[in-house]
Amino acid sequence: MDYKDYYKILGVERKSSADEIRTAYRKLAMQFHPDKNPGDKKAEDKFKEINEAYQVLSDDKKRARYDQLGSAYSDFRTKGGRPGDFQWDDWFQQQQGSQRGYGNAGDPFAGAGGNFSDFFRSIFGEAVRSSARNQAMQQQQGYQQEVDISFQEAYEGTMRQLQTNGRKLQVRIPAGVKTGSKVRVAGAGPEGLDLYLIVNITDESLFEREGQDLYTTSALSVFTIILGGDTEVETPTGKVKLSIPAGTQVDQVFRLAGRGMPHLKNANTKGDLFVKLKVQIPKYLSSKQIELIEEASRIKF
Repeated sequence: MDYKDYYKILGVERKSSADEIRTAYRKLAMQFHPDKNPGDKKAEDKFKEINEAYQVLSDDKKRARYDQLGSAYSDFRTKGGRPGDFQWDDWFQQQQGSQRGYGNAGDPFAGAGGNFSDFFRSIFGEAVRSSARNQAMQQQQGYQQEVDISFQEAYEGTMRQLQTNGRKLQVRIPAGVKTGSKVRVAGAGPEGLDLYLIVNITDESLFEREGQDLYTTSALSVFTIILGGDTEVETPTGKVKLSIPAGTQVDQVFRLAGRGMPHLKNANTKGDLFVKLKVQIPKYLSSKQIELIEEASRIKF
């Protein structure tokens, strides 16, 4: 069995970040995608190899395990060992028990399977021996393709049109997805395998997200903080009015129930929006304002 250099396959360094690996994968996947190279067996094989490399390097646990093997293999070659003489079984037996079992029902790319190499299956799953197990694993496999959507599309749900296997498909991305969510498109991948769209939300700077709850900040004038009043707060559905009681403290958090992200399984149920208040100190004051503030500062509370 030959060693596969997944970093070399994607054209990245071993110290590359997750973003660098994802960028390299997306570029190569577009170049060698079977839909862009119909009937080209070499391009199809290259696409499978790229996909396999990304399954490993985009997963922290798989990447760590692969790097352990890479270090052992590199040490072996540095000491003059020939590629064909590396004792794969010895290394696998040393790791077995402590790091086996990477496959799970929530990860359609984990474990063993027919369209991944023997190298991949040897590291990340027990070899498939029974036909029943082989069929089950085959059903779990698929291909990944990233899809960029806006925050608003993630909130409302959206549609994407795919060109695959010579046909156009309308794919619904449900409300409530987050970066990393997987949307399964049955039979849309090469050879009739499933295609998994990996969601990437491109503009999440306005709100921070924890589960279905959203967090944001709102700047208020010092006078509104002291005297109270109304302010407008940005929510996913637009601005809403928030009443601020007199004497509100800086960094106080207001909870807007039901203004967070929809739940994936029930879009009618939403998380909450938490608004943290920040005081906005005016840079320029009139002489009258300064006089009044100085007068107020002399009053003991």
